[in-house]
Amino acid sequence: MRIVRDYQYTQAEDRGASAAIGNFDGVHRGHQGIIALARKVLPDAPLGVMTFEPHPREYFAPDAPSFRLMSAEARAARLEKLGVDVLYQLNFNTAMASLSPREFAERVICKGLGLRNVVVGADFCFGKGRAGTVTELTRYGAEMGFTVTVADLMQTDGLVVSSTAIRHALTEGRPRDAAQLLGHWHRIEGMVIGGEQRGRELGYPTANMSIEGLHPPKFGVYAVLVDVRDGPHKGSYHGAASIGVRPMFNGEVPNIETFLFDFTGDLYGSTLSVGLVEYLRPELKFDGLQALITQMDADCAQARSILAAL
Repeated sequence: MRIVRDYQYTQAEDRGASAAIGNFDGVHRGHQGIIALARKVLPDAPLGVMTFEPHPREYFAPDAPSFRLMSAEARAARLEKLGVDVLYQLNFNTAMASLSPREFAERVICKGLGLRNVVVGADFCFGKGRAGTVTELTRYGAEMGFTVTVADLMQTDGLVVSSTAIRHALTEGRPRDAAQLLGHWHRIEGMVIGGEQRGRELGYPTANMSIEGLHPPKFGVYAVLVDVRDGPHKGSYHGAASIGVRPMFNGEVPNIETFLFDFTGDLYGSTLSVGLVEYLRPELKFDGLQALITQMDADCAQARSILAAL
């Protein structure tokens, strides 16, 4: 998959695509449907996805609480798995934010990327102040030489599939409900960083990862599926993970600490993808380390049972 970051600098092979447009945070079932439609409409064209980095919401409200379901790197990896040929991960900056709807259609879609077809959701808005509508985009397309396909909003069990609904499910500790909307387990991905070695001392060595910039799921312990993406231990594992601030040790910065079952080895510097399967319990502060170890034994036994049944 090729990644294009500036619509003013493209190669011939990056043009002529049928592209889905949106933020694609989470790459949920609705997003997958839009991408599939882009492939169906023009099966002979390169399959593209147009998105923006940083997320426009981050650009306009940089001090707002973290909301993203996945990093740009995780999103790109997921889109590549879906068979996307070209990811137009366009820089969202003052210049981009200032384009009127007509300027966006002409400079970005038509002249910049040379798209043959674009697929958008029925609620799609674009251009400065989100002033452009699907109706306007369709009119611009007819004028400028690209077609516009509008995808209906997807629903499951009467609920519109959206990144907002997924965030709510994760906030409430319902990862299976989030997975129903996503079409896959919600995953936290990143590089393993150094910790304080407390898990090793307790007999539960963990792989520590930052969750900075991501929407934090409900703090607590989860049964998880773990993919080690690189290094000598590359592979898939079962495990248990704790997300939160570690109240037993007076922590302050949230992170995720994952214990891989039946694993020995060094994971520092490796990239992990941790899929949340089931919420087991909230974070707790125990009366001593032995009580903590006893609870961790119970957590791991419960997680093993849950994961074995998948």
